[in-house]
Amino acid sequence: MACRIPTLSSTLTRGSWDGSRAVLRLRSGQPFPLFSSRASCTRAQNNDIKQRQALLTAKGRTSYFLQQSSVFSTSVRRNAEREDGKDITSQGVPECKQENNNLSTTAKVAATLKSSLKLDIPAQRHEQIYNIPNFLTFTRLVATPVVGYLILHNQHLAAFSLFTYAAFSDLLDGWIARKWKLQTVVGSVVDPMADKFLMTTLVTCLAVNGSMAAPLAVIILGRDVSLAVSALYYRYASLPTPKTMARYWDFSLPSAEVHPTQISKFNTFLQLSLLGTLLCTNLLHDPAATTSAAGGFLMSIQDILGGEAGVKDLVTGLSAIVASTTLYSGLEYTWKKDAVKILGGNEELKRKQGFRGRMIMATSYGAFIAAAAALWFRGSSKDETEEQGKKA
Repeated sequence: MACRIPTLSSTLTRGSWDGSRAVLRLRSGQPFPLFSSRASCTRAQNNDIKQRQALLTAKGRTSYFLQQSSVFSTSVRRNAEREDGKDITSQGVPECKQENNNLSTTAKVAATLKSSLKLDIPAQRHEQIYNIPNFLTFTRLVATPVVGYLILHNQHLAAFSLFTYAAFSDLLDGWIARKWKLQTVVGSVVDPMADKFLMTTLVTCLAVNGSMAAPLAVIILGRDVSLAVSALYYRYASLPTPKTMARYWDFSLPSAEVHPTQISKFNTFLQLSLLGTLLCTNLLHDPAATTSAAGGFLMSIQDILGGEAGVKDLVTGLSAIVASTTLYSGLEYTWKKDAVKILGGNEELKRKQGFRGRMIMATSYGAFIAAAAALWFRGSSKDETEEQGKKA
């Protein structure tokens, strides 16, 4: 006769012994007959274990090695209970040892498997990017191409006015972000990007109309372009999978942080000062500016500086300083490891990505430096030829 084994959720309690068989009752109150055939009990229990093992394998789609509990005979169970200090002389009832594999066992196995999987995927967080500092940065981005258009069409008064707004908004959004703790990772990336976009536009337009020397423009633009190329690589390399276009341009999913160096911040200030000086110099040649209410003030400043020759010397000296700081700050990104911080937990992978990004920066900026040097030598030779022609 087969011995019926209860399910995992059932708990057996001892019933009464009628001399020929034991009646075990479940907590639900239903009678549960159990015959004393030890072999049949063991066989039935093994079949039940195999059925439950197959069920766990089908649910988890993973092969589990179940540690089966031993099936004790009556004598073995009595010996174990004697060692524990229990008195079973009055019981004398053969029992089948039920294996303690319930839902908690499945949960423990799942937790063990989850902890054994070494997944190095950083947790993604979404930031609140719609705030006042980021809005001011966006307005600066929109105003930048308008400033460039005004410069190319010699509307220097309007260009200078819009440039003043852009510079003021740059100071204001940083103050608001620090005051009310509205700093975001996207803000740390987009804010310097907006500054670079403004300066790139101004440098390009001023170089086109002849207000800025071509070698200096190449040095400034080359640094910004090289930083942009390396930033594209950093974004792609540090973005966790899946690497899709939608996730790549979703700046609410930060993957890397840019930390400008001190010399870069100082260089940015000097570049803005040079650009503002060049815009003010252009105002001296704009009739709309000289005939305005501030025209007399502009002419007085020119006189203080020594006339047109003094203004030219001022621009030349400031251009040389800006060229030096731009070269140093650009090259500093090629050896400073903490300038760009890649987010994530795999330190070895982060070191490799950082090294590749710095090498991209060094290769790109080195090409621009060579081009600027060639333009400078060419311009110097041309000036010497013109001076010799004048003397002759």
